[in-house]
Amino acid sequence: MGSDYLQREEAYGGGSETMTVIVSDDGFKPDDWTGGFAPLGDLPANGSVAVDLGPDTDPDALAGRLNEIALIRVDFPSFADGRGFTIARRLRLMGYAGRLRARGHVIADQYAMARRAGFDEVEIGAELAARQPEDQWQARADWGAHDYQSRLQRRA
Repeated sequence: MGSDYLQREEAYGGGSETMTVIVSDDGFKPDDWTGGFAPLGDLPANGSVAVDLGPDTDPDALAGRLNEIALIRVDFPSFADGRGFTIARRLRLMGYAGRLRARGHVIADQYAMARRAGFDEVEIGAELAARQPEDQWQARADWGAHDYQSRLQRRA
């Protein structure tokens, strides 16, 4: 899909100010989640749902419910706010195996860190996607190969 996705959306009146782009290891793609998102306090009693978490959310609030949640989206209000990476790591350590998405002010340079923390994808606005095109994100898509722990293990 890639950068062609952005061009098609603009050509067909996609409204770049409201359009979101999902970044994955395969590049840019449209959002395929159609179920909506519930804030943490409004989770239904049962059923597969998606939930929005703020950067100050304690992941323990979801203990015992992780298997009911299809998608968790963690907000990044600023690219300098790394609390979302900690939330992702804790959710994965708690056993969350569903789809985990970072949303907001994540930049291409942080993509590898996001993937290593446990995120499956990043949701960004069209404005950021235009400033940091797909090739900048793709340059970091081989996120497992360039971490310092792997380099240290190769030296041993």
